[in-house]
Order: sequence, then structure tokens, then C-alpha cells
Amino acid sequence: MSWVSDYQYTCLQKLAFQTLQLTGYVPHHIAFVMDGNRRFARSKHIDKIEGHSLGFAKLADVLRWCLDMGIREVTTFAFSIENFKRSSEEVEGLFNLAREKFSTLLAETSRLDEHGIQIRVIGNIELLPKDLQRLVATAMLRTERNDKLFLNVAFAYTSRDEITQAVEAVLKNNNDDDDDEGQDALQPTDINERLLEACLYTRHSPPPDLVFRTSGETRLSDFMMWQLSTSVLYFTDVLWPQITIWNFLASIVAYQRDRCRLEAFRRQERLHSVHLAKSSEFYSLRVQKFLLKLDANRRKLLISLASN
Repeated sequence: MSWVSDYQYTCLQKLAFQTLQLTGYVPHHIAFVMDGNRRFARSKHIDKIEGHSLGFAKLADVLRWCLDMGIREVTTFAFSIENFKRSSEEVEGLFNLAREKFSTLLAETSRLDEHGIQIRVIGNIELLPKDLQRLVATAMLRTERNDKLFLNVAFAYTSRDEITQAVEAVLKNNNDDDDDEGQDALQPTDINERLLEACLYTRHSPPPDLVFRTSGETRLSDFMMWQLSTSVLYFTDVLWPQITIWNFLASIVAYQRDRCRLEAFRRQERLHSVHLAKSSEFYSLRVQKFLLKLDANRRKLLISLASN
């Protein structure tokens, strides 16, 4: 099954899309917590993995809706590090499903290129089985030049691990610095929330404007906790495989309604960020070199994983 569906809109659905695009702001970035696949499987008396597979099919529809709505970035919470605690049968089933879907992706990269979709897997990829690491890294490298829609798949991810990895990146840079004088090493005054934010897996992504969680759960489950301070949160009781285009459009309406309430707070956040940048010489040559090195090391890791 394709990563982007050929969803056929009714005339009423097309009209609803056009109305929302013309009358209000469209979120730039939506994050989906795709919850309820297992409960849906139980309700239909089918295997858990079949429920997860149907959940992926729904994601293909959602990506089509996002593309046509003009949304530029989508993040999906596919597999938490906490999911390793599930039964070995279910975990292996999820890995097999991921193998199937990433293999499909690599077989249809021309379709992704046509839509300009770049795949980014955010998470601790090295926790995954070797063959899955290779598929994931290859998919990221193969689509890295696309720039119309960015799909971030959170796989082997928790926010706590992401923040821990960001701190480790700063420490590793200073410990491994091969400059004799140590002149490129980060200084204590460089290290603040702005720098740590730049070291997250989502370093090249804006914060989500809207978080959409299904299945009636009203918690974030250690998902993008750093990034969500200015996000509109939308919760629905519908299980992920059951969501419809109308559920999706309802979340856009909720975002447009609540966006104005958050605008003043976002303005303060931007001013605070600018203040941090100035006070810490964030754009100093030293920090710029560190971030360039960070990007280079992350890409080098992908190339290594893809070739193994």
C-alpha cells in the first residue's frame, strides 16, 4: 500500500477544503498521535498487527488530506521507546510492518518525488534491528532533496530520550574536539535552551501548530514535550483507523478558532528566543561550526547505517 493514497473527494468535501483555506489560517505543521489501533483490532476481533496495518492505511489518507490542505509538515508518533515493553510478538510484528512499509516506500520513491515528500525518521534509530536501520536510513537519504512536505516519523522515540541525546551531542562535541587550542569548543555561555533546541531531532522543523490525538486519551505520552509549548491540542474519541476527513477538518477548525488565543504567547516566545540569541552570541562562529558538525555527523551516521 502506498504512503500517499489516491483519496477521492466528494463535491461537499472539496467545498469544505476550499472554505477553510480561504477563511482562516492553515497550520504549517501538524503532529498526529495515532492512538487506538489495538483497541480497534479488539473491537473487530482481528489480530493486533492487522489493526496497526489498517492504521497505516489511514495515515496514507491523512497525508493526502494534508498535502491538499497545503500543510507543509506532518509528524506521526509511530513507535515509542516504551513500546519495547510490549510482548515480543507484538514488537516483532510492528517491526515487520515497518519493514514492509519502508520497502514499499523505497519502491515508490518516484511517487514521493512527484509530491515532493521528504521522509525524516526522528528517534533513536540505533535501537532498531540492523535491517530496519538500513531501510530507514536509505529512505531518509533517498528523499532528502524533496521539500514540499516533510513527514517526520517518530520511531523508537520519546521526548526524554530526545532531550538526553541533545545534551550528549553538546558534551560529545567538546570531548571530541580535535582543535589543539580548543578554540572551537562550546563555552558555558553558549549553552542555553536555544542551543539545546537546535540539537533536538526536530532541529530543522518548526514546532507543531496543532497536535491531533485519537482514541479519547488526553495525554501526550512523552511526545515532543519540548516543542509543544505553543501548540493547539485537539483530542477526539475516534480510534485512529476510524477517523474520517470530517474529523480531520474539525481539527483544522479547532486550530483556527484557538490560534488567536495563542498568538500573544507565541509573540512572547519569539521575543524570548531573540533575546537568548543575542545574549548568548548564538550566531557566533563557534556555535555555527558546532551545528554544522552536528548535521554532518548525523548524515554520516545515516550513510553508515544505509551501507551496513
